[in-house]
Amino acid sequence: MPAPAPGQAVALTAGWRAELELRCERRGQRTVLAHKRQFGPLTLQRAFYPEGDLCHLYMLHPPGGVVGGDRLSIDLGLQSRANALLTTPGAAKYYRSAGAEALLEQRLSVAAGASLEWFPQETILFPGARVRLHTEIALQTGANLIGWEMLSLGRPSIGERFDPGYLHAGLSLSRDGRPLLLERLRISSPRHLDGASGLRGHPLVGTMLATGCDAIMLEKVRASLQIPHELLFGITLLDDVLVARALGPAIEPMQAVFRALWAELRPSLLSREACLPRIWST
Repeated sequence: MPAPAPGQAVALTAGWRAELELRCERRGQRTVLAHKRQFGPLTLQRAFYPEGDLCHLYMLHPPGGVVGGDRLSIDLGLQSRANALLTTPGAAKYYRSAGAEALLEQRLSVAAGASLEWFPQETILFPGARVRLHTEIALQTGANLIGWEMLSLGRPSIGERFDPGYLHAGLSLSRDGRPLLLERLRISSPRHLDGASGLRGHPLVGTMLATGCDAIMLEKVRASLQIPHELLFGITLLDDVLVARALGPAIEPMQAVFRALWAELRPSLLSREACLPRIWST
């Protein structure tokens, strides 16, 4: 469906369905994309191998953005000993709705001995958008995950606020069926954007997760990270899951800190130096 002009509402009957199902497995010395099924405009570029055995995947969202009534589903599975990094070439955009909600469901499963790096670019919610986002991550014992999600509520670069707007975002992380982290974020009024118990007037909100961490690693990254003064940033440890959270005025400082944290953690967790996806430089 063509994208509406910014600020233009979409009809209640508008909506498309898009599905992307991916399976990665280890074959010899390399991780390969063993299965891909797609329906609608969600798709994937071919696999890249800038690090030799590890598979870099670039997922393409609908080029015109997402509108009310759209339903998107992403199902990614990594088999034992598979190693993959998934990112997107640009921000996902959710436009104003005349009433219908847009829905994105993401299911990520990582088998024992596998590692997933999940690095989508930010999601931009235009004023008047009505959006439900749900990400479910299921790990087996011995699986590794480093990932983030970043939301831009409006476009702060032009002084635009996510008001009116509705967002219900959920994130769940489990290992062998046992919940490790359950989060919900609901934005439906200005007090959620501006209140002390809400986002405190910050239009950017981000969460980063890394499994397999310990207290020594936590203190190391706390000491080494340089946090810009305009960013509210906190980092903690839940069992072996490092959880970093950020609120900020713009996407650039948040991206920079999350990428620096990834570069700090990756050698210890995955025995690899950070290798930025080429698409981030374009």
